[in-house]
Amino acid sequence: MEKSRKSRKRRSQPTMHLDSSSKFERLLKNASAIQHYTLRLYITGTTARSAQAVANIRALCEEFLHDRYDLEVVDLYQQPGQAADQQIIAAPTLVKERPIPTTRLVGDMSDRERVIVTLNLGGPGTDRIKAATK
Repeated sequence: MEKSRKSRKRRSQPTMHLDSSSKFERLLKNASAIQHYTLRLYITGTTARSAQAVANIRALCEEFLHDRYDLEVVDLYQQPGQAADQQIIAAPTLVKERPIPTTRLVGDMSDRERVIVTLNLGGPGTDRIKAATK
């Protein structure tokens, strides 16, 4: 009987209550800083426009997503079926698959502000975007 009393005492002891809502809010606030991005860039051969798109998106990814992204470059001349499968009608086209929602950008990715805003690289504030586009 003593064992059951002891176990009841253990169960009846108050447990420490953590403020989980504030922890959740902090996680949401920092979510863009910890998200991993999955990107796919569709290009057409070794043209100057394709090379520029690859260089531009790699530079932005290194600046904003260092070690938090996967970038796959798909040459539509080598894999023509990919254009039809993914409904790619122009190249270069960048597809952000993760984090959701999926978004697409067409062009050589030289408009830094447009790429940063579309991929949501600047986070909730715009200060980082303004500084990056100067």
